Amino acid sequence: MRYDLQALKAHYGEKIYPASVRETADTCVLMVDLGAQDALVVAGAASGFHGKNVESWLECPLDHENGQALRAAFPFTAPVRVLEREKTMGVGDRLGICTPGHIRAFRAHPEFTPVFAQQSIRELTLTDRTFEHVLDCVSFAVYREGFDTGFGADGDHLKTGEEVDYALRCGYTMITLDCSEHIRSDITDENCDALYTPMPELEALYLDRTFDAGEGNRIAFDAHEFHKTALIYAEAVRFAARIYHEKIASPQGDRADFEMSIDETATPTTPAQHFFVANELRRLGVNVCTVAPRFCGEFQKGIDYKGDLAQFDRELKVHAAIARHFGYKLSIHSGSDKFSVFASIGRETRGRFHLKTAGTNWLQAMLLIAHEEPALYREVHAYALTMFDEATKYYHVTTDLAKIPALDTLTDAQLPELFANEDARQLIHITYGLILNARDAAGGLRFRGRLYAAWRAHEDELEKHVAAHIERHMETVLGMRQ
Repeated sequence: MRYDLQALKAHYGEKIYPASVRETADTCVLMVDLGAQDALVVAGAASGFHGKNVESWLECPLDHENGQALRAAFPFTAPVRVLEREKTMGVGDRLGICTPGHIRAFRAHPEFTPVFAQQSIRELTLTDRTFEHVLDCVSFAVYREGFDTGFGADGDHLKTGEEVDYALRCGYTMITLDCSEHIRSDITDENCDALYTPMPELEALYLDRTFDAGEGNRIAFDAHEFHKTALIYAEAVRFAARIYHEKIASPQGDRADFEMSIDETATPTTPAQHFFVANELRRLGVNVCTVAPRFCGEFQKGIDYKGDLAQFDRELKVHAAIARHFGYKLSIHSGSDKFSVFASIGRETRGRFHLKTAGTNWLQAMLLIAHEEPALYREVHAYALTMFDEATKYYHVTTDLAKIPALDTLTDAQLPELFANEDARQLIHITYGLILNARDAAGGLRFRGRLYAAWRAHEDELEKHVAAHIERHMETVLGMRQ
């Protein structure tokens, strides 16, 4: 069945997103703004799509079935493996509405490749979303904006084989395995020798040996260093190897890019410990694309790095050399707003890295609310204060609520200034799930509907806020600004 593009343009006019108009031999698909929501319009041979009939075409909701049909019809809307590219950046969107802003940023800096769909199971739970919904939101935005240079999808901080299976079933092209539950947090310099029990196989490989880690770096394992390293990380490496071989590897090649995350631990990963993990992964046949160590200092949520910058630079230099020695990229987690260390990351990795951000988008969205809907922002902020202790069960922060100005001391025009206050940023950052799922006395969602309506009404401004902030991250890593 043929279609009439002119009839579509006459019917929808300026509601059509210009970059979304795509024609094949017998089909035309485009996206339109219907006010409260967008829709796909499919004319001609509408294989796999569903919706309501409007004249001679379908008007299709942005649901999972149509997301699957869109990815089948237009492969550029489906994720691909991207970690082999030099500069990759995960920009997880907890709201499902920030990808247009991300696209603007990545178009401004095409040397970066995006991982648009990036969520952890914890984030899915706190936002009441699914991996399917996260990917669908990205696919629709990628189609709407005509972004056809490729993006990844990361099942982030997965902890079980079942979670890995779920992300792979949904088509995710990157798996970040969180090994924190297999890393011992009770091991110290004082107790490691007493707690150690013999590990003959590993002793033969590491005990009293010195290794070349590349670029003049030497890694030595005396008895004490070996005992501590093996106690902390040996089980985590065995777990990562098991998941990789059972879930990722296949005779046809790896099913996804594989990252091992060891960053959510009580103590930093020393260069020797990083070398041990990398060497064991290689020995056990794990094709790892990125490793995320726990760096010295603190990478807290939503604020700049806290710690000794000189020490960070010294240790990062060795971590980056180890990654190059083993042929993978460093992954930097909780990378949102870590501006004081970005230049070092860009320099020491020689421009080859994976950087993860996420909460930045939520904070930019809430900054917009403070600008445009001050009464609503005041409600949300007051509620967040009551829920802060609950939120700290999920995130480690050093927030001091006493340093946040009281709402009744601020005019509406001053509310956006709260987002320059580290303590206020962290308050809003870590309470996102509690805010989105807050209930009123009647059991309805207290804030979610009003927040999404406001973001929809100010969509262009949201896109600008998100793009500008992500571009600041990119340009700081590239050394283009402080």
